[in-house]
Amino acid sequence: MPAIQVADTLILPRLAVVLPESVERSVVKIAPGRAGHEGAGFPVYRGFAGLSVQDIDPFLMLDQLGPVLNGPFETKGAPWHPHRGFETVTYVLDGEIAHHDSHGGGGVIGDGDTQWMTAGSGILHDEVPTDKVLNNGGWQHGIQLWVNLPKTLKFSAPRYQGISASKLTLTTSHDGGALVRIIAGDIAAHSGPGSTHTPIAIAHVTLAPGAQLVVPWNPEFNAMVYMLLGGATVGSQRHVLPPHHVALFGDGGHLVVTATDQTADFLLLGGLPIREPVVQYGPFVMNTQDEIQQAFRDYESGLLGTIPTLKG
Repeated sequence: MPAIQVADTLILPRLAVVLPESVERSVVKIAPGRAGHEGAGFPVYRGFAGLSVQDIDPFLMLDQLGPVLNGPFETKGAPWHPHRGFETVTYVLDGEIAHHDSHGGGGVIGDGDTQWMTAGSGILHDEVPTDKVLNNGGWQHGIQLWVNLPKTLKFSAPRYQGISASKLTLTTSHDGGALVRIIAGDIAAHSGPGSTHTPIAIAHVTLAPGAQLVVPWNPEFNAMVYMLLGGATVGSQRHVLPPHHVALFGDGGHLVVTATDQTADFLLLGGLPIREPVVQYGPFVMNTQDEIQQAFRDYESGLLGTIPTLKG
């Protein structure tokens, strides 16, 4: 798994320590992901399939693609499609993805890179393999998160952020057993580079075999751990968390993850719940059914943008 690696985690700054009075967050639910397909037919795991909308608020969806080894001309993408009312966050662990959108954003992201697209009032975009990946094949592994926007920001101006791997904030645990790549938000006195409309925190953690991560967590945020690869337990009770499963934590000031006898790769996620009605139909996420119908009318009228003529 390429992503971003560090030869010696002991050179990294440490996460803030947990205060003695902090209460550990207990595990309230462990749920499996569900296998499915997305875009032009590539396989994904729906990471939040076993949790409710209220559980994951302000997130809406988590898809894990791969890891899968594709042959030449086997790699599939997501052709042009519309969005309104939320943000998409795509993080690549392995492979390459090219993005284009109707507002001029886009680029190529590879190992450890992130693209953050605010659909807001409306946008068209695609996410497709690069010519190199399409012609040669190779490993593909990544995740996409959908992050909700509150009613007051549903019609924000569309925006694209390309966050290279070199910009991620890298930290480690007190004993150096964890490599924590902070993509967005504040985690244990360290901030990631992603600019967010909704208060959230996202990190990719690699935990060495047998190592334990004890991390302070914003008490106002919910907290989830999604297992990408390897094995770990969560909480002091050491509930087993297999790959493609998500753990939901209760209230408190810190959480605990312990690797088994193998390296564990997981996402550490949380945010400030919006607590507004969520009405979703396909690529649109709004607050009412009338707003969904309006989104379709606006899309059909071309108000969400037009597909640009791409060079080359």
